[in-house]
Amino acid sequence: MRIRSTHAPYIANKITLDLLNSGLVQMKQGIDPIKAACLKVIDEDLDLELAVDDKVRKLLEQNEEEIEFLSPDRKQLFWMVKRKVAAEMGLILEQEERFNSMAHKILDEIWNDDLADYNVSETRIKTIIVKAMLDFVKGQDSIEDAVKEKVRNYKRSLVEGSEEYEIVVQKLYEDELKRRGML
Repeated sequence: MRIRSTHAPYIANKITLDLLNSGLVQMKQGIDPIKAACLKVIDEDLDLELAVDDKVRKLLEQNEEEIEFLSPDRKQLFWMVKRKVAAEMGLILEQEERFNSMAHKILDEIWNDDLADYNVSETRIKTIIVKAMLDFVKGQDSIEDAVKEKVRNYKRSLVEGSEEYEIVVQKLYEDELKRRGML
């Protein structure tokens, strides 16, 4: 599953809570600076992926005439080009490897900003961070399914895409995250 920018604050929060609950990390300035450091790294990674996607779209648009004659599957072609562009721009596409890279950057942010102390190896802390991201991604589909089910059973009829619909979905999403201990 691809991480979306709307997920970033929730993932940052999950990482922070998992670090706090691990008992291995002492947060010197509380949880908010840790959460902000996590969010910064996640946002930078998502911004890089957006830049890669934009570059791929532009390349495909520039070569539209040549592509028409080849008539390959557009989605497959996009991913073929994305793999090459991602490698050139330093974006890791394999999920666990990408999460491991982000965990390393998060740990660097926390250490460089003197936000926490820990008396275990960096590998153990990175493992907690990666596991938090993987757990979030694994639970995401069931969270979204639960929210959709609650919206379907909502007392009032909501028009999808309306402001009221978005507010209700956001509230139900956050409630589901809280219920699962992710917020």
